[in-house]
Amino acid sequence: MRNPVGGHVPVAGGLATTGLAYARDLDAETVQVFVANPRGWATPTGNPAQDERFRAECEAGGISAYVHAPYLINFGSHTAATAEHSVLSLRHSLRRGRAIGARGVVVHTGSATGGRTREVALAQVRERMLPLLDELTHDDDPYLLLESTAGQGFSLCSRTWDFGPYFEALDSHPKLGICLDTCHVFAAGHDLAGPHGMRQTLDLLVGTVGEGRIKLIHANDSKDVVGAHKDRHVNIGAGWIGEEPFRELFSHPATENVPLVIETPGGKEGQAADIRLLKKLRDG
Repeated sequence: MRNPVGGHVPVAGGLATTGLAYARDLDAETVQVFVANPRGWATPTGNPAQDERFRAECEAGGISAYVHAPYLINFGSHTAATAEHSVLSLRHSLRRGRAIGARGVVVHTGSATGGRTREVALAQVRERMLPLLDELTHDDDPYLLLESTAGQGFSLCSRTWDFGPYFEALDSHPKLGICLDTCHVFAAGHDLAGPHGMRQTLDLLVGTVGEGRIKLIHANDSKDVVGAHKDRHVNIGAGWIGEEPFRELFSHPATENVPLVIETPGGKEGQAADIRLLKKLRDG
């Protein structure tokens, strides 16, 4: 399939029981899940029966699955406890990802806190994150997918070229990839809505990290104008990005076969409408 389209699904009550039932209601071809509280440090063990059923049903339905790691993770933090918790939390998401057959684990690239320079923060990213990448030695281990931010505060990665130093810090590890969030990159200052803006942004990204690194796309429209540094998602076509850039996204060689996951408001109904619209833009 040129680009499977799906959404982030709730899993309270069971990965397979709740998550995949919700995905079916959305007519999703790909899914993203949390395997821990996204706003906490807890590392819960999975339910083996649910894990196996989730993995089997995804495989049978041709559905690719992804895990989003908790939001608290920040490998650039000046706080030792945060850095240590980040390691434990991300390792948990990567191991749970493998258990459920996920193709990738998305993690936010973080920020340099406590008045640290970007260089000092990236040195810590290397020290703490590279060993986790080196642990991914099994064929069915997920990729670690870096997601840039909207550019708030002392973000380590918001513009496309910021991925360069981040990848260098991690030796461009073979298990390293990118999750491109359209709202984030627009909010950071890349005008996706301008003439050929999506194409140019994707060209910049490929020029920075090389081909084959974009593994997942978070397809979200933006409530705010380009360069606003605000991470506020709206439904596809209802924001400042609009529909056309997504049509352009589908035709770019760098996105071939890359799944799109929506993280938009409106509940199940709004999300199902976004998925239908994206499929129409893809197939039209």
